[in-house]
Amino acid sequence: MDQSRIDLLAIAIPSLMIIIAEMSLFAGRTKLAMWMHLILLIFLTLSTMVFDDRNRKHILRAFILLSLLRILNLSMPVFFEMTLYSYAFIYAPLIISTYVVVKDQELSYSDIGITRNIRYYELPVALIASVVIAVGEFLIIKPGYLIPDLSVFNLLKLSIIMIFFVGLVEELVFRSILQTKLEEMIGKYQGLILASILFGFMHSGYGTFHEIAFTAFAGFIMGGIYIIRRDLLLVTMVHGFVNILLFGILPHMVQH
Repeated sequence: MDQSRIDLLAIAIPSLMIIIAEMSLFAGRTKLAMWMHLILLIFLTLSTMVFDDRNRKHILRAFILLSLLRILNLSMPVFFEMTLYSYAFIYAPLIISTYVVVKDQELSYSDIGITRNIRYYELPVALIASVVIAVGEFLIIKPGYLIPDLSVFNLLKLSIIMIFFVGLVEELVFRSILQTKLEEMIGKYQGLILASILFGFMHSGYGTFHEIAFTAFAGFIMGGIYIIRRDLLLVTMVHGFVNILLFGILPHMVQH
């Protein structure tokens, strides 16, 4: 078989399986979604032992991180109700797994987008983009708050977890690893679109197509910023600000 077709299959099959698993979750079939991601995790791990091509190994390991994220997310409520601290328990193992992938691929700081300090004029842009995304998403899913009030201490806790756990890990996985490798294999804009679609479907747990579509749009915006600036810290700030507004500030503002 032509090598380019093998590359496409190495991307298309895991992408399709992830989408199917996420649609099972969307339909309320949580156990089925969990088993599908677990089977996919095993399948992808075994596949990395079969392929000799480094690009294929790397893209499969990026997909492994997506399934691992979902498995951790689905298994966490088994032990206790989802709270702000649940995010720390979910994303801490992913930090370790992502670090292993980065080291295995011998990625430098510049490869993953840690290249320079954020410029002063980029912060207002990040904040504006965050507000637009957060307000749009809030109108769709209307989430409750993860902190009891808007005290400095609670906002600091929320900010640390949403920026340095959720935002950093997801942007590292979706933008620095997955999107970058997709760009190399199928093209810049094709990689951006596919990474954005997968980012959208990975938010299927909210149970609305509007959320999937809007989150895919948000992923496209953050992915576009990453293409332009190649700055992991900038897109992490955007992602983190969105979640701070979405799960902290906006619910309290609307409530009062």
